[in-house]
Amino acid sequence: MLRLAIIGRPNVGKSTLFNRLVGKKAALVYDEPGVTRDRQEELGSIADLEFILMDTAGLDHTPDSDLQGRMTEQTLKAIEGADLLLFVVDAISGITPNDTFFARLLRRTPKPIILLANKCEGRKGQEGLYDAFRLGIGQPIAISAEHGIGMDDLYTEIKKHIQVPPEKEVSEFDDDEIEEIEIEPKKRPLKLAIVGRPNAGKSTFINKLLKEERLLTGPEAGITRDAIAIDWVYQGRDIKLFDTAGLRRKARISEALETLSTKDTLESIKYAEIVILMVDALLPLDKQDLQIARHVIEEGRALVIALNKWDLIKNKRELLSDVQYKVDESLNQARGVSIIPISGINGDNLPELMKATFTIYERWNKRIPTGELNRWLTMMIEGHSLPLIKGRRLKIKYVTQMKMRPPTFAIFISQDVDFPVAYERYLMNGLREEFGLEGVPLRFYYRKPKNPFAKK
Repeated sequence: MLRLAIIGRPNVGKSTLFNRLVGKKAALVYDEPGVTRDRQEELGSIADLEFILMDTAGLDHTPDSDLQGRMTEQTLKAIEGADLLLFVVDAISGITPNDTFFARLLRRTPKPIILLANKCEGRKGQEGLYDAFRLGIGQPIAISAEHGIGMDDLYTEIKKHIQVPPEKEVSEFDDDEIEEIEIEPKKRPLKLAIVGRPNAGKSTFINKLLKEERLLTGPEAGITRDAIAIDWVYQGRDIKLFDTAGLRRKARISEALETLSTKDTLESIKYAEIVILMVDALLPLDKQDLQIARHVIEEGRALVIALNKWDLIKNKRELLSDVQYKVDESLNQARGVSIIPISGINGDNLPELMKATFTIYERWNKRIPTGELNRWLTMMIEGHSLPLIKGRRLKIKYVTQMKMRPPTFAIFISQDVDFPVAYERYLMNGLREEFGLEGVPLRFYYRKPKNPFAKK
């Protein structure tokens, strides 16, 4: 499939165009230069044309920081991996020395380039549109990524670079000669989000998994702003990885851009199936870590905790025991969450972490037959009777599993009362132990009898 890279200086509307072509708000858009830092890939389309689209950080030939230099390096990697370049300029601001510098650089590449003059929705953009001719890249296409103007012209240009495979000749066979071929359905990718506080080592960890410098890393906190989706294959299994912006306490979030990044991360948790909470072992498990973990469980996602930077810890046994105690005390809804010490920078224990991830995924998808559930329930009630409520003993008629992901159960009870919290905890712990559901969030819904005397 054709790979397209959207490039240009900061704040020309690259991410707006990216979102337009992928058909969703995949990249953060904010009126501030340098919002996009990592390159992001998604499946894009215009009408019947499909392609892989890459959003990139803004090009700056005079980087004022080491971070800006690393951002530019990531953009150059995207250019190297692309088949077709969409060079975007701002028609309202006009052609800048930055545009001219990178146009000169791009003219040296053998790759085809489409020049796009963005923000041409009004008369203000016309002067910048004509000025773009002097870049020497060819005739610019007038577009407005925000309003969808010029997409038909862009379609025509992209189509010139898509090779249509020749039609295969169809041989004629007798019906008797044709054997039925059983096609196995392709497994959909497992959605795995990496979350945590800023500077916990999420991007470094993902780069180690991918065995390439795919994501921007560095000592600065808060480098990642977008939730970056990356397709990956591990031991033959398709996985969609999500690198996310660090989550800070609400009281510390002051900028509007950080609010958007936080919202993007929370959306990634909703979209994911498994969430790895990356915890800095040098600053282990503060209130924010536990708050993130609770949010993951409340969303019904399966959780694994990775204690990163383990290579820097001296009192390993004592620290692991302390973290395990805090997790068990604070996360009653998902007792038994796996805690795996790792070193993202060295790659220590990454196979163990992925094994724990696949294990929790199987538990999260587990379905228990109704017969087995009710035999277990009888045993639990015999071991600990239900309490008396208003002088009458509460009874459970039966239990059945409503759905998986996470395991959700309907419990039919004899009275229209609130189910005792302590007995619910007793049942949940027994359910985990009996059916191997340690670390999985469980949900109970109670079906109460209708009151025949209640008004309709």
